[in-house]
Amino acid sequence: MDWNDVQIFLALIREGSVRSAGKKLAISHATVARRIEAFEKRLGVNLFNRLKTGYELTKAGEELIEAAENVESELHSIQRKLVGQDKKLAGTIKVTATELVASHFLIPELSSFMATYPHTKIKMIETYQMLDLSRREADIALRIGKKPPDNLIARSLAAISVAEYASKSYIENHDLDDPSSASLISRFSMDYGPTDYNNSQFKKLPVRGSFSTFRLQIEAAKHHVGIAKLPCFVAEKEPDLVRLSEKRLVEGYQIWLLRHPDTRATSRLRVFSEFLVEAINKHKYELENID
Repeated sequence: MDWNDVQIFLALIREGSVRSAGKKLAISHATVARRIEAFEKRLGVNLFNRLKTGYELTKAGEELIEAAENVESELHSIQRKLVGQDKKLAGTIKVTATELVASHFLIPELSSFMATYPHTKIKMIETYQMLDLSRREADIALRIGKKPPDNLIARSLAAISVAEYASKSYIENHDLDDPSSASLISRFSMDYGPTDYNNSQFKKLPVRGSFSTFRLQIEAAKHHVGIAKLPCFVAEKEPDLVRLSEKRLVEGYQIWLLRHPDTRATSRLRVFSEFLVEAINKHKYELENID
């Protein structure tokens, strides 16, 4: 396989259209379409169905994703090692992330980074609070939310599909259309405020439980407290929860990588930032899937 074809294949999946993929790769959308078609001819199989609504993965295309992401991961790993040879990476890296992002995407990949750069130390701070990067409360932040302040280097890594969920028992014992019977679970923090249910089919229901993290929201929903708006990549794996609405991408549910501009020249932070991008990219399809 030609790595450029694999890169275009992954970009088309992650960006959702040939136009967006072309913009991401700084090539024309016609080039994206032409390269994908040539890639399919060399492989002898269709990777996508061409629909009026866009490109839809075939079974063969779905089977190629893991292999393509493994190739991408290997190339990024080599690149990090080469960068580290010029300036030996050493020192402490303080990274802050929410519990869901840290436990699902970062920690499973962390050992490979630490093995590649044995002179670095990682200090991970799990919190939903916006730590002050200018005061070095953290070097790098991964946040779920809306577009961050303009005074930071911000990179959007992935959107997160969400839907409303409740436990089987809650659905059986409550009238979900009756405000006197059913209620909502909200996530609330000083930085992000309460969960927005304005465009939800359940917006007329009252909020009777507010919790500071997604993890607490999930546990509350599992224990029959109410209906919760949750990230699908986690909620879909909970056997006690039932999805009550279509998956969708909404504003405010996006993963951002944040750094202070003064850290541009710090090699270990630059390399670790690229590691984080790679770690999230491996799961971008899972995060953004609305099927």
